[in-house]
Amino acid sequence: MLKKLLEADAIGLRLEWVGGLPLWEAQPTYRHQKAVDRIRQSLRPKEGAPCACVHVANVYVRFPDGSYKRPDIAIFCREPEELDEAITLLPEAVVEVVSRGYEAKDLEIGPRFYLSQGVKDVVVFDPYTLLVLHLRRDGASRYVSPVELELEAGCLLTV
Repeated sequence: MLKKLLEADAIGLRLEWVGGLPLWEAQPTYRHQKAVDRIRQSLRPKEGAPCACVHVANVYVRFPDGSYKRPDIAIFCREPEELDEAITLLPEAVVEVVSRGYEAKDLEIGPRFYLSQGVKDVVVFDPYTLLVLHLRRDGASRYVSPVELELEAGCLLTV
């Protein structure tokens, strides 16, 4: 499966396999990448937190149900072991930056999927409206960017 996903990437498509369904989108725009870079630069562990807040961008993660997704930012408490294949370590949190034309994927499909797989925090940022959604199993909060968030793992980030 990963081979087919990487072949799609080679022709300029971001392909994911979620719950047995293929999802695709075009490569991110400069606005999207700037937002991802800015958020990643702000990520850090809260003082005394046991989590290292390791973050990677746009890397395939294989989830417990066998799905492959490429979160814009995946946050782990330790370095994943996989260097040349999809990461199998479950992220503590993910951040998705909304892509124009793919709002349903980023705002509806992704958050439900991540939470169903055990991801503790899902953050969705819309760089066009500055809406920030912070979702957990017990509910969701809405903010306007810029806002500093604290994740369950003890990581801090500014969205």
